[in-house]
Amino acid sequence: MKFSATARAVLRATPLVLAFATPGVLAQATGSEPALAWTAQDAALKWGPCPEFLPKGCRIAVLHGDPSKANADVFFQVPGKSKIASHTHTSAERMVLVTGELRVTYEGQKPTVLKVGSYAYGPAKAPHEAECLSSAPCTLFIAFEAPVDAVPTAKNTAKKK
Repeated sequence: MKFSATARAVLRATPLVLAFATPGVLAQATGSEPALAWTAQDAALKWGPCPEFLPKGCRIAVLHGDPSKANADVFFQVPGKSKIASHTHTSAERMVLVTGELRVTYEGQKPTVLKVGSYAYGPAKAPHEAECLSSAPCTLFIAFEAPVDAVPTAKNTAKKK
């Protein structure tokens, strides 16, 4: 890749770029934390249950971080053809659909259908619901900014009465 003289000067002066360009500096900057990679089918994943108001068969696997603290990453999976009741999260969430096809509806917005590889952003405390449209399970990668939670909305609670 060729850069102009100005771009080269800016790149040379940028410590972050130099850290990535200098062997060993990145490892020192991140401490002893190892790099890692997961797939949704990885046998080593430790799946746990979802809150009771979510569909039977729903499960969550922590990929990185501590879900009781900020900046945890998870896989969230629901069975095919299941509905995810209206809920909110304390945190904003950044998502990528890994398997399946998922229709997501945020309150006051038109539904969006996510296909494998789709990115979605959900604002903190925004009520939303979803439906796994595929027969196969829907798996989302979700990056949370605050501790991981899922709080049923009044709409969800009213349906149960």
